[in-house]
Amino acid sequence: MKIEAIILAAGHSSRFGSNKLILEIEGLTVIERCLLSMYDYCSRIIVVGGHRIEDLYEPLREYPKVDLIYNKDYHLGMFVSVKCGLRALKGDKFFLTPGDYPMIDKSTCGYMLEVSEDIVLPSYRGKNGHPVLMKSHLINEILANESLNSLRDFIKIKGSANLEVADPGILLDIDTLEDYEKITQ
Repeated sequence: MKIEAIILAAGHSSRFGSNKLILEIEGLTVIERCLLSMYDYCSRIIVVGGHRIEDLYEPLREYPKVDLIYNKDYHLGMFVSVKCGLRALKGDKFFLTPGDYPMIDKSTCGYMLEVSEDIVLPSYRGKNGHPVLMKSHLINEILANESLNSLRDFIKIKGSANLEVADPGILLDIDTLEDYEKITQ
């Protein structure tokens, strides 16, 4: 079974004020910490860049499994970046997460791969988080459905298996300087 991943890294970081994905946490950038949570399970990780994509070249160059692709339409929203990543996939299953989730425990991804459902969401204390794990046979259905506004809409329609995990990192994203400070403490 070939597992891949999509990491969304195209946004403006507008609430943060600078490119939060290249901030450091314990010697690694946010984007590196995000990709390392799934790196050992994946044959390839697609990072979808857009705004300030040049900031990502340096931290990602050390990871041979990572392909950085450019979404020229990143300004149209996250779902456009999701679709851009989906078109690049070749595997049987894929993880998908925004790049600003640096605290996901690697074991969470391993547990998720043990679930055979089409869509798997990790939950911590009843709250769903990231990454999402999906079977690739769903890609064409997502891309063909023009009424979808987000991947969340598709997941609501299809349903998902929720896997309770002991990993609060699935809920910890960095939207603001306060979020970053909380994580680094």
